Amino acid sequence: MSYVDNYLNHLSESGNPALAEAVRVTVDKITPAYIATFSYKDHVVSLLEGNVQSGKTSHLFGLICSAADEGFKLFVLLTTDNNLLQQQTLYRVRKDLPDFCVCGESDEYSFFTNNMKRPAIIVLKKNSQVLKRWKNNFSSSHFCEGNPLFIVDDEADAASLNTLINRNKQSSVNKNLEEIKKTASSSIYIQVTGTPQALLLQSHQSGWRPYFTHYFSPGKGYIGGNELFPYDRPPYVILTDNEEATELLKDDEFAENGLKKAVLYHLVSSAEIFLNGGTVSNFLIHPSVKTDQHQKFAEKVGDYLNEIYQSIDEPFVYDAFTAVYNDLAVTKPSISPFDVIMENITLMLETDGVNILVINSRNSFEDNVKYESGVNIIVGGNSLGRGVTIPKLQTTYYCRVAKSPQADTMWQHSRMFGYDRDLGLMRVFIPPVLYKLFAEINAANNSIISQIEKGCPEEVNIHYPEKLRPTRKNVLDEGVVKTFTGGVNYFPFYPENKDIGTLDGILERFGEDTYSVNLRLFEEILENIISESDDWEPEDFKGFIQTIRTENPSAQGRLIVRRNRDIGKGTGTLLSPTDRALGDSIKDEAVLTMYKITGNKDKGWNSRQIWIPNIKLPGKEVYYCI
Repeated sequence: MSYVDNYLNHLSESGNPALAEAVRVTVDKITPAYIATFSYKDHVVSLLEGNVQSGKTSHLFGLICSAADEGFKLFVLLTTDNNLLQQQTLYRVRKDLPDFCVCGESDEYSFFTNNMKRPAIIVLKKNSQVLKRWKNNFSSSHFCEGNPLFIVDDEADAASLNTLINRNKQSSVNKNLEEIKKTASSSIYIQVTGTPQALLLQSHQSGWRPYFTHYFSPGKGYIGGNELFPYDRPPYVILTDNEEATELLKDDEFAENGLKKAVLYHLVSSAEIFLNGGTVSNFLIHPSVKTDQHQKFAEKVGDYLNEIYQSIDEPFVYDAFTAVYNDLAVTKPSISPFDVIMENITLMLETDGVNILVINSRNSFEDNVKYESGVNIIVGGNSLGRGVTIPKLQTTYYCRVAKSPQADTMWQHSRMFGYDRDLGLMRVFIPPVLYKLFAEINAANNSIISQIEKGCPEEVNIHYPEKLRPTRKNVLDEGVVKTFTGGVNYFPFYPENKDIGTLDGILERFGEDTYSVNLRLFEEILENIISESDDWEPEDFKGFIQTIRTENPSAQGRLIVRRNRDIGKGTGTLLSPTDRALGDSIKDEAVLTMYKITGNKDKGWNSRQIWIPNIKLPGKEVYYCI
């Protein structure tokens, strides 16, 4: 039996037949197109995108097995520079892929003595010292001289990219990854992430922009951004005060607040889960990157639990639990009777059945897996970010507000996404300002996915509200990445018409007025405009218009047409004050104003009439492309 068949059987026998089928779809699509036809002389970079915590690891395991069936022998699986995640990944590879020689960072002996008898997978952190050591191992083994490397970079947008690109230098991790690729005659490098913004904005010259992309949809039962962060807030999300997290640490009293309410919800949800045979229920508090605050929040939660236990028979506690129960019953109608729930909670508190865990960089791997059973309240920061899976995460209290938020970083904090959650019992506590950001990121992610599914990674365009960056600045080449701001007018200083007759034909039915038109007409018009210089690229604006249409196929734009305009060439202005005011009054739609210039020779136009476009993208958004 093949490696991939063994793995898919393992998934099915583990109770995940739907996931096994989804992995099969990914394997069947990518293997014949890119792996089976690999040249064995090139270094190819590709992108595998999936939703956060939607089973990406299973898909990449499937591709590793399929590549092994095609004759690949050397695999590198990269994780972020996080001890917890590297150990978690190593454990999972050994459990799920027993047919391979699986090596950790210190398993050089196993790697060399295996001598390529079995396909080898080396699981490494993206740490410069670790990578450099294994680059030397690959070189000294001579295994790579005649064999390709198959590298899977999990969370490839984190740490792998060159953070010194704008200083004409190369960061150490990026350099070591490049050198690892060069130890082999050829390689396939698969970037895996749920947040591909930084990867899609890499330049071609960098060597890290994906050659092909594949998006795999989450399987049945997945809970993600569309369920928790649509623009219309769902009942699973409870808003807290924007300043609550700061005020909590200043106040020693037990005033009512979102955190205390979240504790009550977690107790009720956990009781219901355990009454129905569950063995784990988790609550994550994500307050800050500062580890000293983690302990303070843990102490605050401990105080709340003590207060609840000491006052369990008081009417105000009964009323508080009743309100929580009634709210959960709306989304979980089959919830157990209230009295049964309360009996279970009382027993839970009497027996110290609620564990409070502080998990951050100061803890060991063994400390960090204590949330796999029992009723737990977890307080942590960055260690609970990318790639770390928390089983049965039912309650989340997220209050981390960044001064300069980045879409990819924020989205990776969405540990509440996943398969094993009970949506009816889930609650996410979050301030309004953060909910709005998450909803905007979710909408932008859906746009990126729609563009990738159309199979054109070269044409993926990204846009976000002006105060939300797609990713960190230091991995984007300032000389390549272009930004355009919604609400700003853009026009070419030195325009040319490919064929003015074609433009005349397109626009002849439009008088001097404002029209609501299908955005495809914008694309048709822009297709016939070029520029003598590189100050204005029609392809950029066509790409943004296509992105808007991808998000909303029926989206309209406003077309303004003016003729017989006598304007000088290259003067730095185009619109009349009246037309500028008219365009500025339209906020939520793209506006294309077409001026037909008389071609006055005295004003630099060579006595030829010409159409000049002025385009304004919608909203207070920033649009990115390369």
